[in-house]
Amino acid sequence: MMHKGQQKEYYQAFAERNSQYDGIFFAGIKTTGIFCRPTCSARKPKPENCEFFTTIQDAMLAGYRACKRCHPLSVTGTPPDLIQSLINAVENEPEKRWKDTDISRLGLHPSTARRQFKKRYGMTFVAYARARRMGLALKSIRAGEKIIHAQIDAAYESGSGFRDAFTKILGDAPARAKNKNILKAEWLDTPLGAMIAIADEDGLYLLEFTDRRGLEREIEKMRRSLNAAIIPGTSPILKALKQELRAYFSGTLKTFRTPLKLNGSNFQQSVLSALISIPYGQTRSYKQQAIALKQPDAIRAIARANGMNQLAIIIPCHRVLGHDGKLVGYSGGLARKKWLIEHEQKHSR
Repeated sequence: MMHKGQQKEYYQAFAERNSQYDGIFFAGIKTTGIFCRPTCSARKPKPENCEFFTTIQDAMLAGYRACKRCHPLSVTGTPPDLIQSLINAVENEPEKRWKDTDISRLGLHPSTARRQFKKRYGMTFVAYARARRMGLALKSIRAGEKIIHAQIDAAYESGSGFRDAFTKILGDAPARAKNKNILKAEWLDTPLGAMIAIADEDGLYLLEFTDRRGLEREIEKMRRSLNAAIIPGTSPILKALKQELRAYFSGTLKTFRTPLKLNGSNFQQSVLSALISIPYGQTRSYKQQAIALKQPDAIRAIARANGMNQLAIIIPCHRVLGHDGKLVGYSGGLARKKWLIEHEQKHSR
């Protein structure tokens, strides 16, 4: 999360159309759902209706689509025909999961598409398509329960696949979700970036960073295994979680009390339970975790089980290090893992 000084700086640059900030940030406009480059010529919204992102991917995962006036996807110049054709294909079917065979059917070579997207946007084409697809679903969570119900009922953004993206990832709208469990999902802004939390009235099922690779499949798998529909909204569990996360990031909370719902095999659940036992401010190696579980030869299996943790921060898989204390294996990214370890060590004194 950007600090207030940086937000003020970026808004000033945006209001002045300062070209020196081109490529430094992108502005998301809450009232229109688009994101712009700093030099966009459109009338500027009020500061409270803007939020700023340092990457295109972050803006897309927050549910914004590219402005057609300033073309933020062309911030480094006009995209080659190959890239533009793929962007157009995604906009025609944003709910589609793209594979190499789909790219080949367009007469394009998958490796070329992957390389050019990576060079231009810092992500592959598949990651770009996923960000657009996932952003449509996450947008509903940010909008809130009442708004998304109206959007689905009215087939909002039907041309961009809003309804399909929502239902494929989060399930049917409540009116159509007969005989299904209802889970509530909420968007959480944290100092380390946006997170999504999913819970029912009794416990928390998922807490993940929204840019986690494979997040949508993780959500879909969980939804299907529980025969559940996931809708935007809040619950007593989610309200309590938000308070605990605020206290955690301020350094005043060391032990979470939020009730958890653990998924997975007995072995996986035993690994997750062992993670919770690692004291705040301390770390363990995978080998030490294996010994603690009395399975010294199961280091790789334990590492895989750690990687399947769906409750980031609360189940502290970030406290497990590789050989010789190396930072390895964190789905939220090693920069976040390093921050969390240092944050806890600082406040454990």
